[in-house]
Amino acid sequence: MSALAAVIAAVDDELASHALAAPGPGRFEPVVGDDDRAFVIEAVYEGHLLHHGEPRAFAGMDADLRLLAGDALYALGLARLAEIGDLAAVAELADLIALSAHAEAERLTGSKDELWSASAAFLAAGGGPGARSAFERATAAPSR
Repeated sequence: MSALAAVIAAVDDELASHALAAPGPGRFEPVVGDDDRAFVIEAVYEGHLLHHGEPRAFAGMDADLRLLAGDALYALGLARLAEIGDLAAVAELADLIALSAHAEAERLTGSKDELWSASAAFLAAGGGPGARSAFERATAAPSR
């Protein structure tokens, strides 16, 4: 089962009724590797997409339900990390959520992919500098 399918299986009935039958593979699974961490980043990313884009695993929601569903998926992912006691990863994803919203508000759309990739690298076994570092690099570069 893909991490994205596992996310769908973990949501409550109200959200599950809007789930796609075959959502496909998660975007970050191959990078992250670890099942728990892959579940977490896919849940948080799907939450972000429900707020700011086109979700990969859900359809047929009005704007209010999309907002609530996005919040529920953020909470689902962060709760999984808290259960396993990975506080550094909780902090990383909290930064990622906030920085992604900031990038969206400031229309820094080019840096959003960098933020998500940096957090995926942070969550992977090899580690990485994380979203805050990527955001600082992206916003420090001179505009062209």
